[in-house]
Amino acid sequence: MATLSFEKKEIEKHIKVNDEMTEKSTMMGVPAEISGDLVNIEVTPNRPDLLSMHGFLRCYKAFIGKESGLKRYKVNKPEKDFKIKIDKSVKDVRPYTACAIVKGMKFDNTKIKEIIDIQEKLHATIGRNRKKAAIGIYPLEKITLPIKFEAKKPQDIKFIPLEMDEELDGLQILQRHPAGREYANLLEGLEKYPVFSDAKGKILSMPPIINSRDAGKISENTKDVFIECSGFDFNVLKKILNIIATAMADMGGRIYAMELDYGKKEMTPNLEPEKIKVSIENVNKLIGLELKEKNLERLLPKMGYDYKKGFACVPSWRTDVLHEVDIIEDVAIAFGYDKLIPEIPKVATIGSESKESMIERKIAEILSGIGLLEISTYHLIKEDEAKISNIKD
Repeated sequence: MATLSFEKKEIEKHIKVNDEMTEKSTMMGVPAEISGDLVNIEVTPNRPDLLSMHGFLRCYKAFIGKESGLKRYKVNKPEKDFKIKIDKSVKDVRPYTACAIVKGMKFDNTKIKEIIDIQEKLHATIGRNRKKAAIGIYPLEKITLPIKFEAKKPQDIKFIPLEMDEELDGLQILQRHPAGREYANLLEGLEKYPVFSDAKGKILSMPPIINSRDAGKISENTKDVFIECSGFDFNVLKKILNIIATAMADMGGRIYAMELDYGKKEMTPNLEPEKIKVSIENVNKLIGLELKEKNLERLLPKMGYDYKKGFACVPSWRTDVLHEVDIIEDVAIAFGYDKLIPEIPKVATIGSESKESMIERKIAEILSGIGLLEISTYHLIKEDEAKISNIKD
């Protein structure tokens, strides 16, 4: 669980900060408390879209009915040279990137701190300490578009990294820079390291380690920014990009798409919502209520969805909504857990081990008996991605 602290005076520009606010935030699933000049909130790992003040405000305003329903953001078409060329050399190193440009930002110290905080929180959570995803944010005025994402030999990578005054090559960065030493294991054993460079060949960064001092640091004078997310799962990168881009849009920026050239063309960011069917029967069965269609039309907008004729429009920045059940959980939150009345089951049952569990246990005992080790993980995978096809639910 991540703990975030926001300045009370900044929050009060948007909502009233009082005991009622902390109570409603807690009922929303985000425990909050007022501590002097700060508002502290706790964000569970399943809601990385709340890891910024503006992400939290978007969710809270919907919950209290101030700005309910799905918030829409305009994504402007790419301008000239808003392009990224992804070279084949990154395929076995760090194969994917998702990018965007945001214009018209009016940065101050508070906004810069918020951007840095959300970047680092996303690195630590959904980014798995930069292994799964790393994020770079750059002042556009110091970059010549289009941009290239490629892999180079360490000795051919030379630039001055952030917080240093001398030029280093790729291997020296891993050995001598604090961030390089901390994350060197992510590039360990690779013959080439990934880099972003602009049209003039100037290196912008060596992900997932460090940005260039010259082109990798935003300031209060920065108006337009280039955002890149690199890693190994394109869908995760797109979600992370959506989280950052929408937070910047809430700060007053204008989002522009970029054209990604993987051999075939891709466009990011894509902020179109996903439609998921919601059965009123399943809602009532799981929560234990007797809701009607009109109730869902009132409750789901409180959680940031649009709902119409049995379908919920899921925000493009929500990483936690994988199934109808996730939406039903939000229905319960919007209804209010405090309003649910616990009931003792009317049918008495006796628990017993299922036939499938008995077979699974005996197989595990046999395999462990011959010296094999059993590993159980908490990862969720789709059925068609399962490697073992002989075991069915």
